[in-house]
Amino acid sequence: MVLLARLSCAAILMTALALSAAAQSDAPAPEAVQSQLPLTVTTPGVQPNAAPPPASGRVEQLLAFKDSDVKFSLHDLMDILSDRRHEGWVLAAYPDPKTAQPLIGAGFSLDLPAREHPQFDPLNPHPFLEPSSAELWQAAGLDSEKLRAVLDEFNARMNAWDKKGFRKRIKTLEPQITDQDADLLLRMGVIQAIYNAKGYCRDFDQLSASQQMAMTQLVYQMGVNLQEFSQFLGLINNYAADAESSAAARAQSAFTADAGYWKSVQQSLVESQWARLYRARAVAVIAMLDPQYPAAPASAERRVGAMLRPAVSHRRAGHAAGGRQVAVHSSRSVQSRSGRTARKGKSHVQKKRSV
Repeated sequence: MVLLARLSCAAILMTALALSAAAQSDAPAPEAVQSQLPLTVTTPGVQPNAAPPPASGRVEQLLAFKDSDVKFSLHDLMDILSDRRHEGWVLAAYPDPKTAQPLIGAGFSLDLPAREHPQFDPLNPHPFLEPSSAELWQAAGLDSEKLRAVLDEFNARMNAWDKKGFRKRIKTLEPQITDQDADLLLRMGVIQAIYNAKGYCRDFDQLSASQQMAMTQLVYQMGVNLQEFSQFLGLINNYAADAESSAAARAQSAFTADAGYWKSVQQSLVESQWARLYRARAVAVIAMLDPQYPAAPASAERRVGAMLRPAVSHRRAGHAAGGRQVAVHSSRSVQSRSGRTARKGKSHVQKKRSV
């Protein structure tokens, strides 16, 4: 009887194992399950070169940057971006003049989500990097709870004042972050701009220091909108296209020194609406593309200024039209500063004018 009971149990166990194996053979493999997930929608007929990295990977790529990865001084560019002709410097969250998006420091965006930015240039293997504001905040080493508190206060003020009333009060806002915090955020934003500048410009590493700085500024100030500058990107990515050997031309340093070529690149930006709307900023940035800029920055800016017509403005009688300078701002900021050294010991700065 005992033997029969043991045999019966063994038969039941064997039957269960057989059923389990059959069920597993019918289930899809992990790869098959993964392939059934919805695919990312991209432009029909065009395949991006690389998929964006996961969140942790995006932060790691930013932190892996070394100052020696570029020819220009990161500190010098941070000084420029915090100046009145560029982004400015405000230590409390304030609304963008166009979108009402919350900004802080040198125009650091506080609520952007992570975005996919496919690389559609088949000759450029470098991907784009579009982390969320929270990821950039984390990469800067700041407390995520502070970001939440800053956004909560910003939203409460927007509800109470609306965008126009908020902007009128910018000069009176108490600091929500320190100068050091804003420096850290600006550094992360510049590093992201450098990374993406390489995605826009195939030969970024071949550019001179000032040309690299110009490309980085364009990306920092325009973000993904730079993709719309097709003529500019076409020119900067196709040097010596008619020559027998483009590689040989670059090896002879013609790429960064060809004055005629760079004038055509500059002209493509001069003719843009961006340059006409934000003339002072555009002159400063476009001039850096000039091969002669390192030797004579002021002369390079004068040449660009001569190419770029001032934006048409309507003035009341009695005001000197020639003395007006178009206010510069971007989707990031319209705040002004007289220079980074001037902000020491100050909690905020006055804006150039409301827009």
